[in-house]
Amino acid sequence: MANQLNGKDILEKNFKTAMRGYHQEEVDEYLDVIIQDYEYFQDEIARLQQENERLKRQAEHTRIRPTTSNHQVNYDILKRLSNLEKAVFGKKYEE
Repeated sequence: MANQLNGKDILEKNFKTAMRGYHQEEVDEYLDVIIQDYEYFQDEIARLQQENERLKRQAEHTRIRPTTSNHQVNYDILKRLSNLEKAVFGKKYEE
């Protein structure tokens, strides 16, 4: 659902007057509060959309970052395991 009103629309809205209508100044004061809320929420939506875009760009940048290949990690683990086995079992394991 799209936003149908903005602060200017509310400000410029004219209501017909009737003999037993509402107090015009009271209605105007209330509409002023509504206008302030609309403007605040529109600003907040714009700020959150900018933050959302920034976080999306940051997430894309984070995903692109190169990582160590699995082959290199596996080789390092096998080398460490071999060194550990040599230390635990000594020369007998090498033979």
